[in-house]
Parts: sequence; structure tokens; C-alpha cells
Amino acid sequence: MTDLVLALDVGGTKIAGALVDRGGAVRRAVRVATPLGSAEDTWGAVVSVVDEVVRGEDVAGVGIASAGPVDAGAGTVSPINVRGWRGFPLRERVSELLPGVPVELAGDGPCMALGEHWLGAGRDSRFLLGLVVSTGVGGGLVLGGRPFGGRTGNAGHIGHVVVEPDGEACACGGRGCAETVAGGPRMVAWARRQGWQAPDGADAALLAAAANAGEEVPRAAFERAGRAVGLAIAATAAVVDLDLAVVGGGVAQAGELLFDPVRRAVAEHCGLSYLDALRVEPARLGGRAGLVGAARLVLG
Repeated sequence: MTDLVLALDVGGTKIAGALVDRGGAVRRAVRVATPLGSAEDTWGAVVSVVDEVVRGEDVAGVGIASAGPVDAGAGTVSPINVRGWRGFPLRERVSELLPGVPVELAGDGPCMALGEHWLGAGRDSRFLLGLVVSTGVGGGLVLGGRPFGGRTGNAGHIGHVVVEPDGEACACGGRGCAETVAGGPRMVAWARRQGWQAPDGADAALLAAAANAGEEVPRAAFERAGRAVGLAIAATAAVVDLDLAVVGGGVAQAGELLFDPVRRAVAEHCGLSYLDALRVEPARLGGRAGLVGAARLVLG
């Protein structure tokens, strides 16, 4: 019997697939940009990734990490940043590609947390929050050493913890979510409003370069974003009694520009005695975390 599983990671900017063995090693991987067209255009990209990765290989199962919200029970996904996918039957459609193979579905944040818990920064943790700070802010929970999805599979969606009650409108329909402050495009937009003279197409990486060069407004953007992430971690930790928060994603690649204000905010707002062991660490698996976590859904 094969020891390989197919892992898929579907998001608003990329669709990735890999064959992963029982030790978590990625054997073959493919990544394409998420199409900007219709729902079927996006599905067509998923099919092409599956075909390129599998290439006729037998697989023991399929694990899918998807941008959310997801409905793990129904097997459907409604990613905010994937056009046309509202209640899209992703698990069923993938099952049709590989008949007779078990298919498991979870959010990309929970899969990142599960991957880091299995093979990354969270290997010594039992109560972990994983965060992806990138275009948006996603997250997932591992509690008591097991992934915790809640009623629908969306528990841990830390990007929608409110950090500014009178803040900007969020794509979720709320206002002042952590994502509206710490998502990469939101950080760039805020810096522009404060007078940062950035070229067209500027992103969080360029913002970080400017901050490292000593520019005041970009540094303030990272201070503001880090504080928002730290507040969201502190709120979550108070509710579920965490020992570790692992932070990954493109914005987190800025290193201490983000982590310094995150840790200061956590220290300031985690005064309860049961939170004194809470640590904040950078993710170790990078872009592999979602795929590794998706594989773990199947491998147990």
C-alpha cells in the first residue's frame, strides 16, 4: 500500500499541491497562481495541479487546506478572496477526480497550525495558535495536542478578532478586525494615507524594506500591525489558555519589525497568571505548513 497522500492548499493568490509521505516529507510539489476568472476557472486550476502532482501515482488519501470560511461537515468552501466560490463543493469535486480515495477538508489556518504542531515550531506545544499574516490574517488551533475546528471547522480565525471597534470595514462585514490592520495590502494602504510615497504595486515586502531603511511611516505601519496581531493573540489566549502562538505568512517575513510589537502587545495584555508561559515564535515550515497540515488530516 502506498505511503503517499495528496495535499492541496487553495487560497486567493495560489493553488498548491504536493505528494507527502508518512514522515511529512514533500516528494513532489506544484504551485500555480489562483485564476481571477470564474468559479470554474479556479476549479480548472485545481484539476491541473492534481494532474501534475499525481501523474498516475496511487495515493492513500487527499487532504485539502482551503481559505475560508469552510464548512467541514458539508465539504464546502466560501473563501472571501476566491471569486464565485460560495458554498463550493470542493471535497465532493476532488473526490470525483480520485474515486474511492478518502478526502479530508479543513481551513488553511487550521492546516498551518497542524503542520507547525507536527513538524515545525510547535512540536513541543499542546495548546497552540497558528497564524498566517499575509494578504489577510488567518489562524487555527491545536488544543490538547489535537486540531480543534469548532462547530463548522472555522475555530481560530483570528483575523476577525476585533482590535479597533471603530476601525475600518472588513470584507467579513464587520469593522476593525485584526485583518483590516495587519493584512499586507491594508498596511500599504494605511502607509500611503500617512504620506508614504510608494510606487504602484508596492507590497508588504517593499514596505518592510522601507522600514528597515529607517523610513518613519513604514515603521509605524509595522508597529500598528504588530500591535493588532498581539492584541488578537492575547484575546485568544485568555479564552483558550494557550502556551504558544506561531506566526507565519508573507508579512511575518519582516522578522522583528513585526515580532517586536507583537510580543510587546502580548506582554502588556497577558497579565493573568495562567498566561505567563505564553510564547510567540516564528513559523518554521514556511509555505509548506499548509500542505504538511493538510496531509496530516489524512495521516492522523
